Amino acid sequence: MKFGKVGVLYGGVSAEREVSLKSGTMVLAALQRKGIDAHGFDTGKQSLAELASQGFERVFIALHGRGGEDGTVQGVLELLGIAYTGSGVMASSIAMDKITTKRIWQTHGLPTPKYAVIDKNTTARLSQLPAELGLPLFVKPPHEGSTIGITKVSQASELQAAYDLAARYDDTVLVEQFIDGAELTCAVLERDGRAQALPAIRIVAPGGNYDYHNKYISNDTKYLCPAELGDAIETRVRELAVKSFEALGCAGWARADFMLAKDGTPWLLEINTSPGMTDHSLVPMAARAAGVSYDDLVVNILEGASLKAGIGRGQKA
Repeated sequence: MKFGKVGVLYGGVSAEREVSLKSGTMVLAALQRKGIDAHGFDTGKQSLAELASQGFERVFIALHGRGGEDGTVQGVLELLGIAYTGSGVMASSIAMDKITTKRIWQTHGLPTPKYAVIDKNTTARLSQLPAELGLPLFVKPPHEGSTIGITKVSQASELQAAYDLAARYDDTVLVEQFIDGAELTCAVLERDGRAQALPAIRIVAPGGNYDYHNKYISNDTKYLCPAELGDAIETRVRELAVKSFEALGCAGWARADFMLAKDGTPWLLEINTSPGMTDHSLVPMAARAAGVSYDDLVVNILEGASLKAGIGRGQKA
């Protein structure tokens, strides 16, 4: 397939810049190995206006976090008329907000842990949350990824410090019920216009702490794919991954994260519309288990690049 000149958008200015640089570098190398005229484009250092002036025809978005995964870049690309991978403006913006995501999932009857939303005007509620949500619980900035700013709170006395940390990143803070069980993730990839789930992955991190270090640096975290969940639970997780994707109007590809309770119930935590593509990342791992190489996965995603809103210079195939 002739893609024309392709830009790989990476880097950016978010707290996940370093991960994005790794993802983008690997995506760029894969495209070039496939003979595609691909070029790296660091949105943290280059103006998006250069994409049009330099003749890019489509882009692979390997940005993570704010300014790249939240609909802002997608909106600019729509205006420039440059086809892009992944979800459109609305779905990207919604999925970036864990609170809005959970509210929409709830309206669709999808299982997600109980939660509360706290801001500077409602911090007095913090003392009530152990009774409402139980202990331990998680305190999160709703617009960050890669476990940035997240605290697992085991005692009520730790809540204020956890809130203060999360509030460095967001004006509102998500406080979420803790689900005791296994951590899972399940990628969704659109093929022939239909969303399909890849095999689920079970994550076994040292001490049960899947933090930034254990995600991207340590080699001690274990990833089980097949996840050894049993057919019924594997099928349920894959179904929920696709439903969570469709409920938000996602496109192209994404990765849904779950907790699997000890009673076998999967609970949706969040969905990533521009997942990691590093050598530690989970979508490439799931693709390999499904018989799809890293390079073929990247090309498959690029093939789905399009304009979603139709407000640019015309749809590029």
